[in-house]
Amino acid sequence: MSNPAQDLTLRYTTSQQELEDLVVARQKLETQLQENKIVQDEFDTLKDDTKVYKLTGNVLLPVEQFEAKNNVSKRLEFISKEIQRCEENIKGSQAALEQMRAELMKAQQAAQA
Repeated sequence: MSNPAQDLTLRYTTSQQELEDLVVARQKLETQLQENKIVQDEFDTLKDDTKVYKLTGNVLLPVEQFEAKNNVSKRLEFISKEIQRCEENIKGSQAALEQMRAELMKAQQAAQA
């Protein structure tokens, strides 16, 4: 039978890994956000009659410029919301880890007494 301190330590370690996963996901989203901002900046420099193509598989297909701009804008909005959601999850995870850390310290002190 496992003791409460071991269970808490296992939960703490699992929560730490989940926090690390959230941070990595946040970093990936930030990279995607920056890449899409670069694309949006490029669109801003185009003339209205400039042809735009989309890479689909191995083929470049023509696409309407307004449609491409709209897609990038929607993607930026989506990524921004995902970053916000991810940051909220990170804060929640950090708070839970702090609480578990305090419980672990109490359990260790009780075991030493």
